[in-house]
Amino acid sequence: MAFEGLSEKLQSVFRKLKGKGILSERDIDEAMREIKLALLEADVNFKVVKDFVARVREKALGAEIHASLNPGQQVIKIVSDELGMLMGGTNSKLTYSPGGFTILMMAGLQGTGKTTTCGKLATYLKKNGKNPMLCACDIYRPAAIDQLEIVGEGAQVPVFADRESKDPVNIAERAIKEARRLGKDVLIVDTAGRLQIDEDLMDELRGLKKAIRPHEILLVVDSLMGQDAVSSAEGFNEALGVDGVIMTKLDGDSRGGAALSTKSVTGKPIKFIGVGEKLDALEPFHPERMASRILGMGDVVSLIEKLEDDYEEEKAIELERKLKKMEFTLEDFLGQMAQIKKMGGIAQVAGMIPGMGRGKLSDDQVAEGEREFVRMEAVMRSMTKAERKDPAILNASRRKRIAAGSGQPVSQVNSLVKRYEEARKMMKSFMKPGGRMRLPGGMF
Repeated sequence: MAFEGLSEKLQSVFRKLKGKGILSERDIDEAMREIKLALLEADVNFKVVKDFVARVREKALGAEIHASLNPGQQVIKIVSDELGMLMGGTNSKLTYSPGGFTILMMAGLQGTGKTTTCGKLATYLKKNGKNPMLCACDIYRPAAIDQLEIVGEGAQVPVFADRESKDPVNIAERAIKEARRLGKDVLIVDTAGRLQIDEDLMDELRGLKKAIRPHEILLVVDSLMGQDAVSSAEGFNEALGVDGVIMTKLDGDSRGGAALSTKSVTGKPIKFIGVGEKLDALEPFHPERMASRILGMGDVVSLIEKLEDDYEEEKAIELERKLKKMEFTLEDFLGQMAQIKKMGGIAQVAGMIPGMGRGKLSDDQVAEGEREFVRMEAVMRSMTKAERKDPAILNASRRKRIAAGSGQPVSQVNSLVKRYEEARKMMKSFMKPGGRMRLPGGMF
């Protein structure tokens, strides 16, 4: 989980501040020391940390306390705002050609996930109304063209490739003509990488840039590389000039130092983040939302967007109808579990809900929750459709058969049915007289 360690440490600092009615300069200095240590342990660039802490301290000491905030909350707000600014302030969008045909050139070292990211970006563009095509210009790495073609097939996007040519400029120029002929509006050019930055690589990339004049050069970096990722971004930008960064494997980076340092060190925004292995696991990077998640305040906007993207309106309407009439069955429960899995599982969804971030849920709790999901799904899939629609028919012999079929004890079957009945009772108690679902905290 991204920023897990940093999130826990910062939330620990803020819990101490919230317990104080008045903050002295000494309190603020102590908090700044702990924040500085937390950022350094998260592998954030030292100069970035130093400047960040100085800005927060200055604003915390000189801040006029907002009427609705106590002093501790005021410091949290300052840190949240500064974290967002540190990562770029606002979402930086892709630039498209006003003429209708856009060329995106991908660059990066080997092993950063560049070729897979080409497919993820194509998937994202298709989802947003574009008609992309991929171009294979990595003529050195074994099976690079094969990999791009597999990715293209998964994204259902055509790939232009020439296994005989050793001239990436010629390949790209022909790809542009072919993309225009096919009526495509975006060409994503996958380029060669190296194990490290060298002059031969940069000469080739500069030549390609001059020939095809891309509208944006996107640098793919691996967040797990920490400050090495930031250094490579700095090197590519100085030699080539990049327009934005795509940070891969952020879901597996518990520190997150690269994401917090990149904008300050290179001056270039993070435009997208990779949050999984699937082709749809690429998200626009929103600094202010990420800052909120780091501080355990959730990310409701992203959660709503995910729900809108992943959930069919007809299914949502049908579910609401069933809830109103108390017709919610285990069949619907199974569908809801599939929905949570589609959205990234318990860890990702919980991280977006205020008060449910990693500061509240331990790794063991999240892992146990995921395991429980697997057990419950196994039990429900061992039931017949009739049993899922009407659990009242689940007598002892049926439960014994379901347990054997799912590889779970009978107690697990009993537990699932009990939870389902409790959920139905809870839903009934949340129903307002007018028939609208009323969730805790005023959420509908």
